[in-house]
Amino acid sequence: MSFLTGLIPSFFRPSAAWLFALLIPVIIFYFLKLRRTRVEISSLALWQQVINDQRVNAPFQKFKRNLLLLLQLLLLSLIALAAMQPFIPGEDPNSSTLPIIIDCSASMGAKDADGKTRLDVAREEVSKIIDGLLPGQQVSLISVGGTARRLTEFTDNKPVLRQALSEIQVQDVPSRLEDGLRLAQALSRTQAIERVRFYSDGNLPTRPNPVTGEPFASVDIDLPFQIDFFQIPAAGANVGITSLNARRASADRWDVFLRIDGTADSTSEVDVLLTADGTPIGEDTVILGPGESQRLVFGADAAAAKRIEATLTPHGADALAADNQAWIDLPAGRQLNVYCGNDLTAFRHALSSQSSVSMVDAEEAANLPEGVDLAIVTSPEEAPEGAIVTLLVNVIPADLEQFLSVGTGEDEIIDWQRNAPLLRHVQLRDVYLAQRIEKRPDVTDSQLEELGYDLLAFGRASPLLLRRRDGTRVTYSLLIDPQQSTMPYRVGFPVFISNLVNEALQLASLGELQGNRTGSLPTVTLQPDTTYRVTGPSGKHEERTTDSRGTLTGVLADETGRYEIRQGGRLVESFGLALLDAGETSLASVDEIQFNEVAVSAEEERAQQDRPLWTQLAFLAFFLLLFEWWYFQRKPVGAGGE
Repeated sequence: MSFLTGLIPSFFRPSAAWLFALLIPVIIFYFLKLRRTRVEISSLALWQQVINDQRVNAPFQKFKRNLLLLLQLLLLSLIALAAMQPFIPGEDPNSSTLPIIIDCSASMGAKDADGKTRLDVAREEVSKIIDGLLPGQQVSLISVGGTARRLTEFTDNKPVLRQALSEIQVQDVPSRLEDGLRLAQALSRTQAIERVRFYSDGNLPTRPNPVTGEPFASVDIDLPFQIDFFQIPAAGANVGITSLNARRASADRWDVFLRIDGTADSTSEVDVLLTADGTPIGEDTVILGPGESQRLVFGADAAAAKRIEATLTPHGADALAADNQAWIDLPAGRQLNVYCGNDLTAFRHALSSQSSVSMVDAEEAANLPEGVDLAIVTSPEEAPEGAIVTLLVNVIPADLEQFLSVGTGEDEIIDWQRNAPLLRHVQLRDVYLAQRIEKRPDVTDSQLEELGYDLLAFGRASPLLLRRRDGTRVTYSLLIDPQQSTMPYRVGFPVFISNLVNEALQLASLGELQGNRTGSLPTVTLQPDTTYRVTGPSGKHEERTTDSRGTLTGVLADETGRYEIRQGGRLVESFGLALLDAGETSLASVDEIQFNEVAVSAEEERAQQDRPLWTQLAFLAFFLLLFEWWYFQRKPVGAGGE
């Protein structure tokens, strides 16, 4: 067999060459054919034709003018050739195991003039690879949108691959190529992977080049394989909503800000409509030049909660429909409900200058329908239940008492996180403390962080300000007593209180709101340990159970539109999620991806793939068999009917 293999060209698979040996029994069968019975007769004059037949059936004479034998030998040869799976060699090198990464981010849903999406084009090209799979070649399909998902194992099962390919859908989220490559990298630890194919329109997250300032795509990963980047042609002109937010202008009014962007090489005209609970509250017509953006401002009444929807209606061609709508839910306008302990004089004085604050006592706090938004107390037991933001003053949390303690002597704040929301623009350099917080000698800061605390400010020996998040609620722990320090007398103290109020306004959705983006649903607090049904815009749904605190988080949301959360058929919560991504709306593409050690350029021309021929040979053999049956079963010429 090895000798035979060496004689067969490389565009055949020699494993089925033994089928040609079946020609020998067919030929032998014809040697043994037509054995007649010996009979004595009176004369041979009338049997000359029989004598001629005997001469024809002599060895090597019987093959003359025998069409049936030729057809059968040809039929068997075609079957053997088809079994050897011949192919026309292509220009692209073959890999026995080939991962194919397919971008299915929002921009891949952009349609060209023929109504074909970028994902449709990618499917067509991957289908050619699947159709041309040869024996020993296996493919694994990976889709990349908001995350990477392996659709198939390494397989040569073409129906399975085609089914998985047809099920890939566009996700209305930016692409995360790095996730797909890391998945392929993980596969390379168990499979010998030499090459990976990536199909995308090139609309990838970018950052400015530090030298030229031009945007470029960069992926922080070391490639253990070669990557082939096949770029799908751009779709065309597009315009969309890239930002939607609202800010409280006064107690009875919201300002709603809308930003519209277009593609870099086209002029677009679009109608803008803003509705509140279905009622129009603003409209405009916008003309965008190539690469331009425009910001619009509309007013909305804050007397009651409203569901705001922004809709674009392009006048001309628009490649991407997913960015033409956006939603934002505005609560009724009210002041921030703040409870502050009576013994915290400095805090109460600083809060009195905040126009957005409504101070409440303990009795009022217990009867508020919306609850307390901000609580500043000197013990956890004093804090009203359900406060969104809590500041514990001069308190060491109970789970940290084994690590931290109040010492003797003075201290000072030596460092702090200046980018933390609570400490922005707060100067703590010259704040002196009359008390000292000490940390046990064998305790490290990482141990405190493992318990869920963020360390925001530090003294000489210990952290002094901690933050801990619990779902949608935030608790700050100021371990020292500000009244035993110079802190209330510094300019930074009113800024500290203002930051605290602003964060509470944000978390209570009373200050500035951002439209929700696709990717995942916002975290919500519902009934603890309860199962809810989450339904997306297309009707897909899933059952999710809240944790012991009632937090529902991490729900995948990769479609634009409204999502509903129901419990027992009752609507509990509803969200509108939009694309709101300038990169996806622009449809801008890159033709090169920079990795840690190498830059990969997009392939401008598609290399010709290996083209299998066995199906054509199999069909030819089938039609030859039909011809043989018809030819030898047809009625002889001149024969009459019965």
